[in-house]
Amino acid sequence: MAKKKHTIGRKLLHAGGWQIVKRGAKMLPFGGTVIAIGLVGHDIRRKGVVKGVVNSGIDAIPVVGLAKNAVELFTGDFLPDKDESKKTKH
Repeated sequence: MAKKKHTIGRKLLHAGGWQIVKRGAKMLPFGGTVIAIGLVGHDIRRKGVVKGVVNSGIDAIPVVGLAKNAVELFTGDFLPDKDESKKTKH
């Protein structure tokens, strides 16, 4: 069975509003650094300590974070989230 290719607009719609806003805010040259630092805890909870810190560190670098987040809008995360089975339930 052949997979349907989704258009860019469809991918953006599928990504969800909050995800786009968060990534867009991280892309701001220096304001994005502040936002990336503020979201370190969120990244650590989602990805684990090492991957979360690395992801936030890359996002905090102005030009590199911009490029990374622009690519991730279309391809998904470079550093994947933790497995759902390993997450603790609160």
